[in-house]
Amino acid sequence: MRGFCRSAHVDQVGNAVGTWGAGELSVWLLGHIDTVPGHIDVRIEDGVLHGRGAVDAKGSFCAFLAAVAKLPPEAAERLTITLVGAVGEEAPGSVGARHAVASLARPNLVVIGEPSGWDALTLGYKGTMQFELLAQDHSRHSAVDEPTPAEKVVEAYNAVRGHVEGANGARPGGGRSPSQGRVAPPAALFDRLQLRLLELSGADDGLVQQAHARLGFRLPPATDVAALSANVRKLAANAGAEGRLLPGAVEAHRAPKEGPLPGAFRAAIRAAGGTPRHKLKTGTSDMNVVAAAWRAVDQNVPPMVAYGPGDSNLDHTPAERLSLTEYLSAVAVLRDALQALAS
Repeated sequence: MRGFCRSAHVDQVGNAVGTWGAGELSVWLLGHIDTVPGHIDVRIEDGVLHGRGAVDAKGSFCAFLAAVAKLPPEAAERLTITLVGAVGEEAPGSVGARHAVASLARPNLVVIGEPSGWDALTLGYKGTMQFELLAQDHSRHSAVDEPTPAEKVVEAYNAVRGHVEGANGARPGGGRSPSQGRVAPPAALFDRLQLRLLELSGADDGLVQQAHARLGFRLPPATDVAALSANVRKLAANAGAEGRLLPGAVEAHRAPKEGPLPGAFRAAIRAAGGTPRHKLKTGTSDMNVVAAAWRAVDQNVPPMVAYGPGDSNLDHTPAERLSLTEYLSAVAVLRDALQALAS
């Protein structure tokens, strides 16, 4: 970034931050530059880059850099672009994105660097919440006819699972049609509450028996984290277990389809020979994190999209790879979209 930005530095938490241009319209290009564990030999085979982070999400941030470096000098009179290579995976950590919100002026527009495919925009991500279920009791013989801590945790999980299924049945598109008695088509996955059992363990040292479960929720729009947490705690208590909300919960965010920002990307995708697509993802990204932070201040969230080359199904997998042809197409789309915003 020092080669083409007017300034570039590493901030207090380790973010790589560059500033290009000095125009009135402020645009953030925010990507994360950490990687998950698991070594993949970095190599190029048949025009495809293999390596951890090629898709998630260094590929997107590198596309940001390459696109800005290709902008004409006159665009710098209209745009101030802040490139943020954020450290820390998105929620529940997101130390880099959270620090950017706290330390930098709020922009007019935001592009989040996440793989969408070169011809697609991501307009929304579901929220996330993690919860622990815990139970313990003094050790006793297995012949004693009382629920064990493990059974209490399993009972609590089953109760939470039933609550989630009931909540989805009450949503539009889910449940039964009262007039016909038929099961209606399920609601779109983006609009459904999802639950996963992420961990389950137990221990007995001869004095104390313990059981623990960690639950992961994917939250649809308008989900109240506090209300859901209270329900889970109550269900856990009814089963004889304790429920604890873990730090880092964030709500869903869905950006509007219309406006100058998505319009500029659609036009750029068409100019590159593609047919624009719009995506809503069941995962969580830094879009949720920064939206929640700004919403907590004054409800004023800048227009946002997420964009980047690559197939997000390859995120965190041993087969992570990125077509360099797609990468170059994404660079061209980003450059043209930014140039359109500057015009």
